[in-house]
Order: sequence, then C-alpha cells, then structure tokens
Amino acid sequence: MSKPTSPEVLVGEGPVRLDLHADGVAHLRLARPEAANGLNVELLRALHEAVLRIHGEGRVRAVLLTGEGQHFCAGGDVHTFLSKGEALPDYIRVATALLQLATAALIRLNPPVVAAVQGFAAGGGGMGLVCSSDFVVAGESTRFLAGATRVAMVPDAGVSVTLTQLVGFRRAMEILMLNPTITAAEAKDMGLVTRVVADERLMDEAWSLARQLAAGAPAALANTKRLLWNGIGQGVEAAMPEENHIQALLSGMADAREGLSAVIEKRAPRFTGR
Repeated sequence: MSKPTSPEVLVGEGPVRLDLHADGVAHLRLARPEAANGLNVELLRALHEAVLRIHGEGRVRAVLLTGEGQHFCAGGDVHTFLSKGEALPDYIRVATALLQLATAALIRLNPPVVAAVQGFAAGGGGMGLVCSSDFVVAGESTRFLAGATRVAMVPDAGVSVTLTQLVGFRRAMEILMLNPTITAAEAKDMGLVTRVVADERLMDEAWSLARQLAAGAPAALANTKRLLWNGIGQGVEAAMPEENHIQALLSGMADAREGLSAVIEKRAPRFTGR
C-alpha cells in the first residue's frame, strides 16, 4: 500500500514537519537528516510545538512518527553539546526539559502513535521516542542503543521508567549501563518494538498500521491507550524532573565532555570520575 497523496501541510518547514492526510493520519517527521536527526534545542522545541498542534487538531485519528534520511534519530546532537563547553549544563537543562515535554505529550495524545524506525534509534532522543510511542515498526536492519552512560550522562525522556516497563528491570539495567547495540530481532524478542519487517517494506507496513488505527473507534482507542499508560504514567512523570536535574549536573563534569569527544572521534573514552 503506497503513501497517500496531497496531504494538508500543517508544519511545512523547519526541523520538524507535520502533514495531515485525508484518512486522519498525521505524519510527524523529524527533518534533520544531515545530522541523523540529532536533537538540538531548535528541533526539540519544534517537536513539542508539533505534538501540541496534534493535540488541538480534532481530525487526527492516528499519528505516524518518522525520521527523514538514513536514521530515525541518533539521539542528542553531540557536536552541538560539545560546542557549548562550560555552558553545556544550561543547554542540557533546556534540551532535556523540551524532550521530556515532547515525549510526555506523545504519551498523553488521544490518537495512537506509530513510530517507523530505520537505521539507528539511539540516546535519549531515539530510545525516548521509541519508548513513548504506542506501536513501533522497525526495519530488519535497525539498531537500538541507549548510549547515555557511554557519554557519562543518564537516560532521560522518561526512559528510566518506560524501558523498564517494556523489557523488565534486569534487561533495562543491562541496556542502560552496558550500552549494547540491539538488533531489530532482539528488540522484538524483548518487547521494545511491536513488529519487525523487511527494510523495503517499513513505510508501507507502518502506514498500513496507522491507517488501521485511524479507522478504529477513536474514543475507544483513546481510552484504551489512556488505561494502559495510566499504569506507568505517574512513574514516568515523577522520574522526569530528577532525570533533568541529574543530566544537567553530570553534563558539567569533565567526564561528559570526554564522553562526547570520544563519540565524535570514534574512540574509547577515558573517564576519571571528575
């Protein structure tokens, strides 16, 4: 099934785009492919605003979340982060707060959210958006990586709660502390994603699922979503302020700058605890 044509453009420029299709599917797109959709303050602010736009648009029956280019989302923009130097904690405090607002808004949306994931879904951005979506369709070559502790920081976007609920406490501890690269098949087996499909079928399958949801009873789906998320929603929202505080604190340490440099230079970091 091919992508529908002639959508209504709700947000047509900037790092996040939003279209509304006649079948009620809103297509929400991360649009920084040149940076692997790495998250900076500009993108995060645009993402939050786009999700709020969906909140206020009664015609939306389902949301399809995608990332343009080779990767769904490589997480925080490490080049931008490192460039901030000693001002990084202030920047991280704002970026983390915006990411948390966006992911919490996705969780609280009435229409169900389908994420179509290709390439890498990494860091608080990639994993956070995956964990905050209601359905996740992944291409078979997709890889997942938590990555926060690899740069001497902590998980954010509520991942400290949502990932644990999805995959279990022991598996979440392993993912967040050891930072394994997780294949799509492994992600499916552990409950991180809903479906794994052939790479060339990813968008067709994701569109088909979004349209199926859009054709459902909207009030029943919205309230079913609410009942399911309510079981963990308070825990997510309670964790977010502490995530934000710790993230800003750690980002001011030398280890965080060393971790970011190591990622950019593709080498092992040398942490000193300072």
